[in-house]
Amino acid sequence: MPVKAAKVTIRRKTGTSKASPAKSAGALRPARKSAPQKAAGASRGRASKTTTVATRGTARKDGGGATRSLVIVESPTKSRTLTKFLGRGFSVLASNGHIMDLPKSELGVDLENSFEPKYVPIRGKTQAVSRIKTAARTADRIFLAPDPDREGEAIAWHLRSVLKGVRRPIQRLTFNEITQRAVQQALTQPRELDMNLVNAQQARRVLDRLVGYKVSPFVWRTVRYGLSAGRVQSVALRLICEREDAIRAFVAEEYWTLEVDYETV
Repeated sequence: MPVKAAKVTIRRKTGTSKASPAKSAGALRPARKSAPQKAAGASRGRASKTTTVATRGTARKDGGGATRSLVIVESPTKSRTLTKFLGRGFSVLASNGHIMDLPKSELGVDLENSFEPKYVPIRGKTQAVSRIKTAARTADRIFLAPDPDREGEAIAWHLRSVLKGVRRPIQRLTFNEITQRAVQQALTQPRELDMNLVNAQQARRVLDRLVGYKVSPFVWRTVRYGLSAGRVQSVALRLICEREDAIRAFVAEEYWTLEVDYETV
């Protein structure tokens, strides 16, 4: 109690004391310093506590999937960049390229059933797919954001297939530049998968497999083992060979050119 009485007395004398300068300064200076420090300290403590509570509340909400959206891109580099752009409320993961492909041990194309491809998980992508599945279960929305081309569309299609058990809205996100403005604008214009692009990629992949698996063994038997054949390189090689044959078969012949100058008489 004596301590409390002393504090009250000092506060009352802060603005009205007429004591000697030395004594009043000595008596009042601690009161002037301590009062603001305590007030500021208390204020900071209350503000800090309030901020901490708000942050924890939001984190729990994000973690529970109420306010967090999942964005899936192809590369980890893009993932880190988009994380900086989007900030809180978004989780960005990378698929590390394609997650499904035709099997290496067999043709993987049903020749009797409209060339239907048979896809299997790519070896080494299990952990990436597992992380994506786990994050998808706690997300409120899922955006598939691989590259805006046929390969990216196929990656998005395969991602949707592995997430088919997740009951969340899944939409396609495309942007042509990795800038904050482009990404945020794309978020306002999500779309469904473009199956025309997906089918274009599948046609390209099936042709690669058919030509490679069917022609390469023939090349091994007739030319040399280990050589490869492909949808593009085999045709390009044919064009080169035809051009080389034409050059070698060329026979130089003497010819003349006629130049005429006309003059008006």
